[in-house]
Amino acid sequence: VQLQASGGGLVQTGGSLRLSCAASGGTFSSRTMGWFRQAPGKDREFVAAISRDGGNTRYADFVKGRSTVSRDNAKNTVWLQVNDLGPEDTAVYYCAQSRVYAWPPRAPWEWGQGTQVTVSS
Repeated sequence: VQLQASGGGLVQTGGSLRLSCAASGGTFSSRTMGWFRQAPGKDREFVAAISRDGGNTRYADFVKGRSTVSRDNAKNTVWLQVNDLGPEDTAVYYCAQSRVYAWPPRAPWEWGQGTQVTVSS
């Protein structure tokens, strides 16, 4: 499955973004999907994940309560809504897939192309 993230951009502190990830070329519904981010000079970090059927989700503490991950298997798409953005959320956001049939989700993850999110103060 090939992944292409979109929806990033420049937003002011306190704003919101909804990132999309379109999948193609495989069986999307068989993949656990995740979102990761990488800020300049930092390691890539986990943001959120959603199970194959969408029934389970998991969030990193830094987005918990202000983020929602969702998917539509009929549309081969996963979304990440993040509210109340701050400058610390500035990063390239990547969607990823895991072929491991497990929950909580685990590596290995396969990442697609990312989308830049920049939050101005």
